[in-house]
Amino acid sequence: MQKAYAQERRIEEASLNSWPAFQQMLFDGWVVRSTKGYTKRANSVTPLYPSFLPDQDKVVACENFYQKQQQPTIFRLLSFSPASHELDHVLAQRGYQRVDHVLILGFNRDQMQAKHLYDTLSLETLSLTVWLSLFSQFRQLPDEQHDIHSEMLKRLVPDPLFAVLHNKDGLPVACGLGVLENAIFGLFDITTAPEERNKGYGTQLLIAMLDWARQHGASQAYLQVANTNQVACHIYTKLGFHELYHYWYRIR
Repeated sequence: MQKAYAQERRIEEASLNSWPAFQQMLFDGWVVRSTKGYTKRANSVTPLYPSFLPDQDKVVACENFYQKQQQPTIFRLLSFSPASHELDHVLAQRGYQRVDHVLILGFNRDQMQAKHLYDTLSLETLSLTVWLSLFSQFRQLPDEQHDIHSEMLKRLVPDPLFAVLHNKDGLPVACGLGVLENAIFGLFDITTAPEERNKGYGTQLLIAMLDWARQHGASQAYLQVANTNQVACHIYTKLGFHELYHYWYRIR
């Protein structure tokens, strides 16, 4: 159990590093993050390490912090962390509602070393500026979210993979972000052009990105998906992904 906890915590650390917040601080084992309200993952409290102070007092301190930021107080609770389950009860008593159940799916070492039998289309790596323009077009993001997203991705270390998949006519049809950190490869922002969805391009993109990661020394990969997204969950499971852990939010 201790070995599994260590692996899950390491994946969680890589995940947090791959989605950098504008402001982040450690508070008695809790990771407190703020990024102008863009995504709950970058604007919430994650209890990740052992802590010693009373949860009630720490919750009040976090509420004061986010009040100064003019943001709601959000907690992100991890299934593998006993501290998260204890905090979950405290937050429920304070009126925090449970929302959004997210799965962390993994791709193991043996799978990373195996050669895929699929014929993939052309994968191209782009600069942040070009990739983000394409991603924003596919997701139809408003300008203010585009700017915040750009600032977040500029903070990524080491250099991420900004990938785009082209169809046989050379047109961009899907794009995604990959972050390789100490042989752990995270996949984020996987999206397909609205008019090209349900044609298998997202699957082809994933396969190509995983192959890139294998060639660059990755021994395992992970991604995040809402448990309500049954279509995506089916695709990931078919490719060989399996659940590592999950998390949920509490927000008042």
